Amino acid sequence: MLIAVDYPWLSVSGFGAHIKSTQKHLIVQKKTGTDHYPLEQIKNLLVVGGHTISSTTISHLVKNGSCITFFDPDGTPIGSIKPYNDGKVEEIRKYQETIPRQRYAIALAQASAKSRLFAIERLQESQNVHLFYEGELEFLKKSEEELEYLIKLDEIRRLHKLTSDMYYEIMSRNMPPDLGFRRRTMRPQIDPVNAMLSFGYAMLFGNCYVAVIGARLDPDLGLMYEGKGSLVHDLIEPLKADMVDPIVFLLAKKTLVPTDFEITQDRCMLSDDVINTMMKAFYTSSLTDKVNEQVNNLYNAIRHNQEFKILY
Repeated sequence: MLIAVDYPWLSVSGFGAHIKSTQKHLIVQKKTGTDHYPLEQIKNLLVVGGHTISSTTISHLVKNGSCITFFDPDGTPIGSIKPYNDGKVEEIRKYQETIPRQRYAIALAQASAKSRLFAIERLQESQNVHLFYEGELEFLKKSEEELEYLIKLDEIRRLHKLTSDMYYEIMSRNMPPDLGFRRRTMRPQIDPVNAMLSFGYAMLFGNCYVAVIGARLDPDLGLMYEGKGSLVHDLIEPLKADMVDPIVFLLAKKTLVPTDFEITQDRCMLSDDVINTMMKAFYTSSLTDKVNEQVNNLYNAIRHNQEFKILY
């Protein structure tokens, strides 16, 4: 089957694929079938997990000006092969360094706030419950509006964290009390809801990291966040409430049983069944497509001076 490449990068995930090529096409053979991709459209081949690739294919890609990046199954980058004197990464980094970081940070924080507010409202409508205490809805709406007028990144981060913390506390009111979920906590988690959220966010982070590398963006050059993987954290923040949280909260409320997790003295460990259920749910929800679109929107905004259309 001949498939067009929607983005300038192509990821081959999982295990057991055979990656070959002709002079004009990249060929990916899997158990489910064989796909052909126009070689000239692939600017970065992303090999995630365990696959085989021929030296001839590597030569064809490099001669075509393409990079090949290898990742662990969880999306952690291992290394890259790139054409000699390839300066595209440095070129794109310069664009990243010159964009109005504060404006982008505000847009991301606003999108995150909207996505979480929508998530609460959807849950209230679908389950006919009322989760807001007096004044909370008005505060969240006002906070979203106030973001527009903040100047310093620290102020943006502070208000973003405040509204995010409120969101988890509000959503916890719909969870079974015996699960012990009251708010979002840092690792190691001691309740199953936080453990599932962390696992889901890690999957989202890994998928986004792969796409960021594919677009040759610097994953450590963030807009709202700072530090290692900061740009990836930026881009997934507006996606969490739509792509991860509904799956976790539904499992916690409807199907989770005591045998699905084990709470030790210092952490909560999820069973293999829960992890497999979550993985299946995530990868049937167009997760990769939406993440790729989010990254591609940022790339076009940075590289081609287009509007940054944030998905949430």
